[in-house]
Amino acid sequence: MYKLSKNEVNFIQSLCHKKHRQTEGLFIAEGVKLVEEIIQSHFKLKKIYATSKWAATNTHLGDVLCIISEDDLHRISSLQTSHQVLALVEQPTAQTVLPFAQKQSLVLDGIQDPGNFGTIIRIADWFGIHQIICSHTTVELYNPKVIQSTMGSFIRVPVSYGNLTELLKNVSIPIYGALLSGENIYKIPKPTEGILVIGSEGKGIGAELLPLITNPVTIPRIGGAESLNAAVATGILLSHLV
Repeated sequence: MYKLSKNEVNFIQSLCHKKHRQTEGLFIAEGVKLVEEIIQSHFKLKKIYATSKWAATNTHLGDVLCIISEDDLHRISSLQTSHQVLALVEQPTAQTVLPFAQKQSLVLDGIQDPGNFGTIIRIADWFGIHQIICSHTTVELYNPKVIQSTMGSFIRVPVSYGNLTELLKNVSIPIYGALLSGENIYKIPKPTEGILVIGSEGKGIGAELLPLITNPVTIPRIGGAESLNAAVATGILLSHLV
């Protein structure tokens, strides 16, 4: 069994910070289901730290697999309860924006909460969304909390970042925007193509994007809640647009 050095522990823990993830080109993934999905995907593994129990059924991984004690796994885990395996994964080349025509895409403007973002990616995967495009003010995809919240969906849904105003100003398909003043989502026919824009949790869609929204939509409120969680709103809207 391998014993982690203090330097290795410090290095792995440093990847919880965006600056170090970007410098090293790595991100952390934890948990049996998530790591096993990554193993089967196009992502490249740098190192896997696992307990002997998990390693016993994954001996085919060779030198990339490092067997450590449960205590050492707990030292490097960012979860309250460590889950048998933690992987260091290489960040792929930045995703480019895919064509919009005949597809349904999701645009996120300033989503800050990692859990919300990860859940939105998972929802997009459920509804077969073509791609997600994020503003530069949206939380980073490889934040450990984002990766965990996606439950593996980040593998299947392309996520890119860019200047949303420049990307959307010449689009010829409908651009739906989640706005309080929009049309009742339950009364809108399902489109064959389109883009749904979701704004930040606190500020909504940015002022510079509002003139580009061709089809404002809203979820009618029946009760007394002031607002909906961004991920919940995304799920409701997509269920009626897809």
